[in-house]
Amino acid sequence: MAHALIIGIVAAVSLIPHTVQTAVRPPEHVVLIAPPMDSYTLPVSKVQAGGGGGGGDHEKIEAPKGRLPKAAPQQITPPSIVVRNEHPKLAVEPTVVAPPQIQMSSAMPNIGNPAAPAMPTVASNGSGSGAGIGSGTGGGIGKGAGPGVGEGHGGGVGGGAYRVGGSVLAPRALSTPDPEYTEQARESKLQGMCVLRLVVGADGKPRDIHVVRSLGMGLDEKAVAAVSQWAFAPATKDGLPVPVQISVQVSFRLN
Repeated sequence: MAHALIIGIVAAVSLIPHTVQTAVRPPEHVVLIAPPMDSYTLPVSKVQAGGGGGGGDHEKIEAPKGRLPKAAPQQITPPSIVVRNEHPKLAVEPTVVAPPQIQMSSAMPNIGNPAAPAMPTVASNGSGSGAGIGSGTGGGIGKGAGPGVGEGHGGGVGGGAYRVGGSVLAPRALSTPDPEYTEQARESKLQGMCVLRLVVGADGKPRDIHVVRSLGMGLDEKAVAAVSQWAFAPATKDGLPVPVQISVQVSFRLN
C-alpha cells in the first residue's frame, strides 16, 4: 500500500501543468554621439596673425631683397633702407607689426623685402608709399597695405586672415539667406546641421568656404551656396576692418 501511495503521488505531480519560461534579454540600444560643436568652432586666437603690409618711398627702383626687421605688436618706427634722417632726436628700432615668433629665413645682412627677387643690392625703399619698404602702402614691408609684411593688409604676415581675439573683434552677420533643400534630402527626411569654415574679408564678403561637418545628399553644396550670399559687417582690429576666419552653422529643418 505504501508503494502504491508513492506511485500515485508521483503520477499526480507529473500531471500538474507547468510553463517553461525563457529569460527575456533587455533590448540593446546604441546611441550615436556626434562630436560636440565646440570641436568645429575655431578657438579664440591667443596670437594675432594674418593680414599683411607694405610700404615704399616713391622710388623708381624696387626695394632689394633682405631680411625682416624685428617683429613687434606695435610699430613706432617703420623700416627703411634709405634713411632720410640720420640724426633723429630719439632713435627707435624699426619694427613691423607681426607676431614676435614669426621667423622668415634670410641670410641677408641688411634689412629689405624677403619676397623680392635676388638682384644686386641697390639702396631703395621701393616704389610704394607711406614709409616702409616695398611697392605697397602703410609702413610695412611688401606689396600689401599696413605695417605688416607681404600681400594683404592690416598687419601680420602674408595675406592670411586674422582670428578673433585680443583687439580683433568678430564680424557681425547682416543678411543670412536660408539654404534650399534638395529633393533627395526632402524625400529621405534628412535634417541636421552643416558646419562651414570661411574667411570674411575686410569688405564683409565671405570667401574660401570649406565644409567642416558634412550632411550629404547635396545639402553641403546648398549650404555653401547660401553662405556665399551672406553679408557681414567685417571684423575689426583697432577699429579698422580686417579679414578674419570663422566657422558658421547652417541648419536644415523640415517643417
